[in-house]
Order: sequence, then C-alpha cells, then structure tokens
Amino acid sequence: MPPRPRFDRRAPVRELPNINERINYPELRVVDSDGQQLGVIDRLKALEIASKRELDLVLVSEKANPPVCRIMDYGKYKFEQEKKAKEARKKSHQTEVKEVKMRYKIDKHDYDVRIGQALRFLKAGDKVKCTVIFRGREIQHSNLAETLLLRMANDLEEQSEVQQNPKREGRNMIMFLSPRKTPLIKKEEEN
Repeated sequence: MPPRPRFDRRAPVRELPNINERINYPELRVVDSDGQQLGVIDRLKALEIASKRELDLVLVSEKANPPVCRIMDYGKYKFEQEKKAKEARKKSHQTEVKEVKMRYKIDKHDYDVRIGQALRFLKAGDKVKCTVIFRGREIQHSNLAETLLLRMANDLEEQSEVQQNPKREGRNMIMFLSPRKTPLIKKEEEN
C-alpha cells in the first residue's frame, strides 16, 4: 500500500455565488429585474421564470425568512460591480511619506530647494519626513539641527502642520509634516 501524502494538495475552493441551481432553499421571496416583488414562490418555479426571461436567479439575502432572490443578468451585474470598484480605486489617493534630507550646515539656496520639494509633496497630499543627517562629531550640534527643522516648519506653516516634533533617532534628527486640511488664518496685527 503506497503511503498517503501528508498534505492535501488540492487547489483552494473559491467561494462561488449562489445563483440558479446552486440555490438550495425550497421557498424564496423573488424580486423581478425591475424591482417588482413577485412574492414567495418555490425554487423550481423561480428558476423557470428566470430561464424564460433568459436571466439568472441570484440569492441576495439568505438571512431573511424566506431568503430573497433577484432575477437579473448576473454577468452584467458582476461587470458593473467590478467597474465601480475600479473607479473607486482610481479616485482614492494613497498618502505616501516623502523624505527631504539635509545637513544642519545647509546653505540658503539649498534650503530653499528643500522647502520647494517639501511644498510640492504637501500639495500632492503626501506627508513629509524632514531629516537632518549628522556625520562624525556633528551630533554634538543637535540644537542647531532642531532650530533648522523648526524654521522649516515655520516656513511651511501655511501648507502643513507638524505631525511629530523634531526628535533624534540615531545619527539623524527627524520631523514629520502633514498637509493642512483647513487653511491657516493669519491674525491681523493691530497698530
């Protein structure tokens, strides 16, 4: 006798929709394709009505008493559901975290470039991770890096809000900015 395999190597069974002959309830509440109630009828008669109209009998709610079925073109229904899901995915925007790296001894022009990058990321709806990198003994000047990051947060105040204040992580100091949801209202100075 050959040894039995240790694992069942069959492909996983897909969840098949309850349509037509797969519906096993004796009585069903049937709704027509245009939304009109046909009442409670037995399964065979419902299948007969659906086949006469060249449509499918689809189980909509099996928890109801009796279960509710709808007569519809299942292929068309499935296509429309997939189309709606695709449209929803297209309209959704995944927020990403973009990084802007610099050193605490950054020059004015380079700083302006980093501000421009961060501004572009924020306008696209992404979060910005501002990183100041230390090399060697530069780590002793973490107060200068913190000042630089707070200056950056202040310069981008209208477009962003600080999600995480500057903090040290190893040889870096980081700060997170997220796009501002509501516009910032500047206080008018009275003379």
